[in-house]
Amino acid sequence: MFHKLLWPLLLMGLGIIFFSCTKSTAEVTAPSVVINPADLDTSVSPAADFHQFANGGWMKRNPLPSDRSRFGTFDELAQNAQKQVQSLIDDIAAGRVQDDPMAQKIALFYRVGMDEQKADSLGMNPLAPWLAKVDALADKAQVAGLLGDFHRHGFSGFFFVYADQDGKNSVQVITQMVQAGLGMGDRDYYLEETTPMAEMRKAYLDHILKMFTLAGQAPEAAAKAAEAAYGIEKSLAEISMDRNTLRDPLITYNKMDLATLTARAPGFDWALYFKAMDLQPREINVGQVDFMAGLGKLFTERSLDELKAYLKWHLVTSSANALSRPLVDENFQFFGKTYAGQQEIQPRWKRILRQTDGALSEAVGKLYVQRYFPPAAKERMLKLVENLRIALGERIQGLAWMSDETKQKAQEKLQTIKVKIGYPDQWRDYAALEVREDSYFDNVVRGSRFNFDYMMAQIDKPVDPKVWGMSPQTVNAYYSPSMNEICFPAAILQPPFFYMDGDDAVNYGAIGVVIGHEMTHGFDDQGRLYDKVGNLTNWWADEDNQRFTERTEVLAKQYSQYDVAKDLKADGRYTLGENIADLGGLNISLTAVRRAWKEKVPAEKFEGFTPEQRFFLGYAHLWAQNVSDQEIVRRTKTDVHSLGRLRVIGPLRNMPEFHAAFDVKAGDYMFLPQTDRAVIW
Repeated sequence: MFHKLLWPLLLMGLGIIFFSCTKSTAEVTAPSVVINPADLDTSVSPAADFHQFANGGWMKRNPLPSDRSRFGTFDELAQNAQKQVQSLIDDIAAGRVQDDPMAQKIALFYRVGMDEQKADSLGMNPLAPWLAKVDALADKAQVAGLLGDFHRHGFSGFFFVYADQDGKNSVQVITQMVQAGLGMGDRDYYLEETTPMAEMRKAYLDHILKMFTLAGQAPEAAAKAAEAAYGIEKSLAEISMDRNTLRDPLITYNKMDLATLTARAPGFDWALYFKAMDLQPREINVGQVDFMAGLGKLFTERSLDELKAYLKWHLVTSSANALSRPLVDENFQFFGKTYAGQQEIQPRWKRILRQTDGALSEAVGKLYVQRYFPPAAKERMLKLVENLRIALGERIQGLAWMSDETKQKAQEKLQTIKVKIGYPDQWRDYAALEVREDSYFDNVVRGSRFNFDYMMAQIDKPVDPKVWGMSPQTVNAYYSPSMNEICFPAAILQPPFFYMDGDDAVNYGAIGVVIGHEMTHGFDDQGRLYDKVGNLTNWWADEDNQRFTERTEVLAKQYSQYDVAKDLKADGRYTLGENIADLGGLNISLTAVRRAWKEKVPAEKFEGFTPEQRFFLGYAHLWAQNVSDQEIVRRTKTDVHSLGRLRVIGPLRNMPEFHAAFDVKAGDYMFLPQTDRAVIW
């Protein structure tokens, strides 16, 4: 995963791993069985549809659960990590964890959240003081101050402010500002003139009306407020930058001081907004200047009552899951069922656990690591990362399309990529976070403010290289271009990404490709714009820039031709960075495992497959998944990652090594002629 907006996204690694390259062939022992024949669909030729061949059996045996809009092997691992964290909290509550104030704080946050009866009895009371603040607004000039207070406490609205590195001075943290304020995640939901989108808009407006009614407004007033709130969201969609332009870090780098922001986006009191946050930023990177200017105009044109309706709507929708059951249920009916295709709400323990984890992420992570992640795993993981680094270096050196000058700088960047494995060396202190018995809502709000203030305290200070952008219990991984680092949290370091007793073929096909994927992000269409120290700068020769663009355009066009739903194709340009990383990760890891095989010759066949066949099967199994129709649309509009099926067939169709491994020939669907293939890293 490419990770630039480190703080607002608070988004792989490995259990015990050791790939020995010193044993002789006589010392090779038989690996454990990790390719389950039941996961396959052998009625389909691998040359016709490798995703179905590799995962059809798994998908049939694992139909979409009613409380999920997507479920795959990746989600299965996340579910296992969630159960591990729940077990920890249960042990704390039962007194089975050594006396630890932080552990007790985690357990109290969770216990108060699990008291559904109390939440129901409180009803709207916890939110009432915040709604009263909106009612008390006497004029539009006061809105900016209240919005600053909202954002500080975790309520959404209009735009988002956070702290992150200066794109062109990576050692410094500055204020960042980006467009936001849409209840439905992408502008297409408001603007696209298709029947499905029109139906979604109607359902969303009905949902806003129902939520206002549940919040205590009379029917006529609720209807008027819903129309006003939705109208402002639609206006925000009209001035929002489209999702593909948003991916360009050069376009979204617009550093200025507060006076310049005020001059370029009049109509909104920016000074009052930041004062409410107790913040006096010296420099602000305004990601979308036209949006902020349009926002000022919107404030000028809309009435105070309309702005109040919008603010109240975002109070209610931001808070719904921390309030009484009727609001929770209606919130799910739209965002879960209608919007994402999830048929049933998840059990309360999963929802409360997720919020507890968000509020006290590293406190939970410290306990998680103590129980589930042995210290020796870090060193073993680092060895594998270095094997992949060597392989990528070899591939860069062998590129026919890149000049020696750019190769040298690429090698320098590769060698300076920093690696974070498992968990931080320095843990956050949560002693100042208050967790009380009063209400789940209030604990959530206090947690939001605590974490927001912690983040904003970094502004106008040097970057702390020890800070992590993910907690150890997160099933994910990231590359940060400004830090030029890759991170693999502890929770993802287990099957199906790594098998303790599995053979090199499967492990390199899985965790090896993940490592290569994250390394490749340093050289994808976004990451390549940052130099070895994380600054936005052009370190490429002009002709290499052109050649890179030509080669990545091939991949973008390929993915844009894939059908994902009725009248909807994949967005190859929006997912380009992730698709480059998938293809690069496969090529890099295959190069690495072939080097390992020279020292440690694998069995000719195991479990019925050759080593290279097992490599590709290990990779494909990561992306076995079932997805609802609505979630396919939502992810196509809002997720920079391709759908699981495309993450399998997309890169493999470009790889002659895959064609050879499964005897894929011209005329087979999985075959692309050499002239049509994307050859990048």
